[in-house]
Parts: sequence; structure tokens; C-alpha cells
Amino acid sequence: MRLFVGIPLAAAVIGELAAVSARLKSNQDGLRWATPESWHVTLQFLGNTGPEQYACLVARLREVRSPPVPVRLEALGFFDRAGIFFAGVGLTPELLSLEQRVTAATGLCGFVPETRPFHPHITLARGKGEGRGQGLSELRTRIQRQPTFTRFVAGEFLLYESHLSPAGSRYEIRERFPLGRQGSQAGSTAR
Repeated sequence: MRLFVGIPLAAAVIGELAAVSARLKSNQDGLRWATPESWHVTLQFLGNTGPEQYACLVARLREVRSPPVPVRLEALGFFDRAGIFFAGVGLTPELLSLEQRVTAATGLCGFVPETRPFHPHITLARGKGEGRGQGLSELRTRIQRQPTFTRFVAGEFLLYESHLSPAGSRYEIRERFPLGRQGSQAGSTAR
């Protein structure tokens, strides 16, 4: 299983991001646009995981205690070297604390945190092939103004499985972990 931990988005934010994407998307841009079902805020990418490590992971993530996390999207931006167009997410103390608690929990199961600083974002599109720079450049010129997004409070974080295909990744929710409930053992599997 190829896994990662993330925060799902509120329905209002998904609608706003869908409107932004529809407005900016072009059939000739050469970009692979992410679908609304795939939008999330990644807390930690875990990679390939075996059954024993999975059992450890779920047990440790169930022990993570955190209040609900306020989430606010910020400006649209680009990771030029990676060929990614994204909506930035404000790095609040609560979000940073949750990310640190998640990486500490997964570390107990042998997962190593990234060495790069945590830069929360939502990937909206990726460049494809050698011409990806031009597609992103053209997209940059279509952004006339920065949108404003609805703020929301995340009441849970999720463990996702990523299924790769030529058409792009599809994400399946494997486990849900509520925020703000002390002592809760909730963590249902969704298949």
C-alpha cells in the first residue's frame, strides 16, 4: 500500500477551488488537473507500507490528540521545479502542531519525516512532460486576481491510500481520526 496522511477539505472550499480550476483550465495547457476528490492538505507522505507497519501506523495515529484545526487557504502559487500549481494553506500554530504530532506518531513505526520544511498546500495541477514549464507559464498569465477562500475547521485527519495509474492518482480513505475528542477510539475503515 502507498499511503499518506492528510486533512480533507470542507465542501465550501472544494466548490471554490473547483470554480477557480474551471476558470483557469485550458484544453491546450498541457497540464494534468487534479480532481476535486483528490484535494487535501498532506500532513505526511508515508510511501509503501506493509501489513505489520500498517497495523502499527493505525494504532499510533489513533493515539494522536489535537484540538480541531482551523484551516485557511491563501494565494495560488507554483512550485516551478516540481511543475506544480497549488493553493497555499496558511501555516498556523495548530496545523504545525498537528503535523508534528502525526510525524512523531508515524516515526514510532519506522517512517522518516521529510527534511524539507512543512509547506501545506493543495495541488491543483501538474505539468506533464518536457513542455510543462510553458503550460505553467501560460497558466500564470491567466491568474488575474487571487481568490478568497472560506476558512474552515478540520475535525479529522485521514489515512489515504494512493492508487497510481496513467490517468493520475486516485485516493482511497483507509482510516479516519477525529480531532478534539479526548480518549476516543474512533477510527473507522472506509472502503
